[in-house]
Amino acid sequence: MTTDLVPVSQAPSPLVATIARAARNAWAISPFGEGIEQYAGLPQHVLSDEPHRQLRRYLGPKPHSKPRPVLLVPPQAVGTNCYDLRPGQSLAAHLVGRGHATYVVDYGEMTFADRRMGFEDFIDDIIPGAVRRVSEEHDGAPVDIVAWSLGGTCSLLTAAAHPTLPIASITAFGTPIDYRLIPAVQPLRYLDRVVGSDVMTLPTGLMGGVPRHLTRAMFRAMAPTRELKKPLFLAQNILDTETLARTTAIDNFIGAMPGYPARLYHQIHTRLMCRDELAKGVVNLSHNRTVRLAAIRTRVLLVGSRTDAIGPGPAVQAGTRSVPGARYAAADGLSHLGLIAGPKAAEVSWPILDAFLDEA
Repeated sequence: MTTDLVPVSQAPSPLVATIARAARNAWAISPFGEGIEQYAGLPQHVLSDEPHRQLRRYLGPKPHSKPRPVLLVPPQAVGTNCYDLRPGQSLAAHLVGRGHATYVVDYGEMTFADRRMGFEDFIDDIIPGAVRRVSEEHDGAPVDIVAWSLGGTCSLLTAAAHPTLPIASITAFGTPIDYRLIPAVQPLRYLDRVVGSDVMTLPTGLMGGVPRHLTRAMFRAMAPTRELKKPLFLAQNILDTETLARTTAIDNFIGAMPGYPARLYHQIHTRLMCRDELAKGVVNLSHNRTVRLAAIRTRVLLVGSRTDAIGPGPAVQAGTRSVPGARYAAADGLSHLGLIAGPKAAEVSWPILDAFLDEA
């Protein structure tokens, strides 16, 4: 009599399992892999789709319950995924979950053909148009604007240039007002004094702006330590799937950055960085036109962090001296992107926004 021997499956040893996990993660983050995490983003509905002003609404499982809609305004040269980075790091999902009807305006790609676009295109046309459309969708209700970085600059200038727009409030995360207080900008200011603005902006004028690849390199250069230590950091965390997912999400965000139009970049360089016009409260645009921050009539909250290398807290807080009634709230310990999409934003900066939106 013989008995068939059936092999009993055995779980791999802890060492083998660890090696296998490390190999899977290494492959996923390599140029040949599909990434640690596939995040398609929140479902969205397109309300209007015109060049450089696509307006979308984020969809949630439940109808909105808050009385006022929210419009997310991104910076130029940044994709709208800054507001919907990944699970747990999505300000859009947070707002929708709290019952806000939440919209976003998308500028899309910027090419050489867009080189003449400047602040006026955004503050007189694109952002006012989005505000009016969102307000109309809610029977004329005023709109709460939530913006990040240069998106906050444009939102403030929009409110100043058009004080009758239906804007209930503006919350600006990491929006610098006084560029004299940004260490990273000082070399540019010094060179501008030496050679002049015309020479400083000549290359971007010839290129039609700041190309997307240069924009991405500039953003990475703002955190040189992170970039230098990145290979070692990835190796040290090769078994930590969550950490790898956060890191690759940031890399994907940077990799999708569009560029700046030439005229807009020139205005940023001359008006904001070198002439400190935001800090002085008066921004001079084309054809002898000025925009005065003193004309802003809506509630304004400025949120900043001392550990933000691009818009340090003191540079953001300076807005309380330029914008009537503006308040400042510190979210120290967060980076520039971390203010709206960092792993600690839900604990540190988002509650500040929630309290402000619930005030009125």
